[in-house]
Amino acid sequence: MSPAKTNEMKDEKAMFKNFLRLIVLFVGTTLTSVVWAKDLLDGLDTLGKPIPGGTSFQPPATDLARDIQWLDNMLLIFVLATSIFVVILLGIVVVKYNRKTNPNPATFTHHSALEVTWTVVPVLILIVIGTFSLPILFNQLEIPESEVTIKATGNQWYWNYEYPEHKFNFDAFMLEREELAEYGYKPDEYLLATDYPVVVPVGTNVRMQIAGADVIHAWKIPAFGVHMDAVPGRLNETWFNADKEGVFFGQCSELCGKNHAYMPIVVKVVSKELYEKWLDQAITEFAGEPRKIDLALNN
Repeated sequence: MSPAKTNEMKDEKAMFKNFLRLIVLFVGTTLTSVVWAKDLLDGLDTLGKPIPGGTSFQPPATDLARDIQWLDNMLLIFVLATSIFVVILLGIVVVKYNRKTNPNPATFTHHSALEVTWTVVPVLILIVIGTFSLPILFNQLEIPESEVTIKATGNQWYWNYEYPEHKFNFDAFMLEREELAEYGYKPDEYLLATDYPVVVPVGTNVRMQIAGADVIHAWKIPAFGVHMDAVPGRLNETWFNADKEGVFFGQCSELCGKNHAYMPIVVKVVSKELYEKWLDQAITEFAGEPRKIDLALNN
């Protein structure tokens, strides 16, 4: 065999060995990621999750959600009072002023006191509602000083998450039914679970920057009281501060194409200590920028 042929065979063997190493590395990284994701879920209760036949709000996990639910209950009082009043008024009119009981109806067309009343009372009701609703709205719109910033970009049909302070990002795809157990999810969490979750520390102000890469999407976590459109070419912002550790589910809430129902959102709220560990692992896995460590030097 000629020397050239021998060298060619050696090169092919070396290439094949390198290819095998890449496969082993890829499989090992994938398995490590799966174990890591499962470990994060261990010990976390699933708090923000829809239930079969549910008709009310999910248990709130932020002050924003509590304010929204309180405002909804308060408005329900006005709605019920107005509805009951109108039904009673219609009943009186039907019974007292029908053709049989009132064959000769009055012919007047104006009543100044009544007209002033049905103008002033609704205005007063709106003033009361605005007094309570506007502070809640301003609290949602005014972004406080945040310790964590996350950029969520909606794509057809998955989410991309970036932690800009640490210069890494990852995609979150919906898990298939047969993948749920592998990632530590329950069977009834199909269509809700993703391969990579958003991880945030408990009791921390988190700034969410929301954008769209193609069409309009919407990032929504009901238990946080957060719903923000992801618009192409525009960067919207919102925030939350989760006060409970656990797993919270959400979904895209804007019609964005044929697979709109298949781009769920998972947020895992963990202790600050566990978040720091996760952050170090995420920086390593997603090739982020290593964190700066402040050393205490003795003078």
